[in-house]
Amino acid sequence: MESDEKQSEGMNLDATTDAEGIISDDDEIDYSIEPEFYDPEIDEKDEVLIHKRRGGRTSDAVLSCPACFTTLCLDCQRHEKYLTQYRAMFVVNCRIKTDQAAHEQKQNSVRRTDNTRCNVTKTVGGRDAVPRSVCCLVCSTEVGVFDDDEVYHFFNVLPSEA
Repeated sequence: MESDEKQSEGMNLDATTDAEGIISDDDEIDYSIEPEFYDPEIDEKDEVLIHKRRGGRTSDAVLSCPACFTTLCLDCQRHEKYLTQYRAMFVVNCRIKTDQAAHEQKQNSVRRTDNTRCNVTKTVGGRDAVPRSVCCLVCSTEVGVFDDDEVYHFFNVLPSEA
């Protein structure tokens, strides 16, 4: 039994000496060599690319998905009254849910002379004007609506400086 204790003590002693001999990963990094994935001019290249895509137009913000940070829009206008809402005509990484109307859609209610209400939906070109939900293509988070005028209205997005 004593030999077992001596062996276990010996193993613990050997383990601590091995642990002390380990070199940190930071000590092994050679900082004199520039990494392949680093490009000091990438910001300037990205800015030129965005200006080409916008075609010289200015934008109030670049919009991203609040859940996965995917870029949704590069060219948009901020709403004058509701400062957290934006509208755009050209988007990326968005999917329109054609099978489901936006849950924010509220039907107009008209009071009749007999004090009952009837629901009225705005009709455009022979069809009901119901905005459709717009979701992030990557994570399916609802980010806005798409109206019959083919304009995207974003209300659940993260804006950043354009």
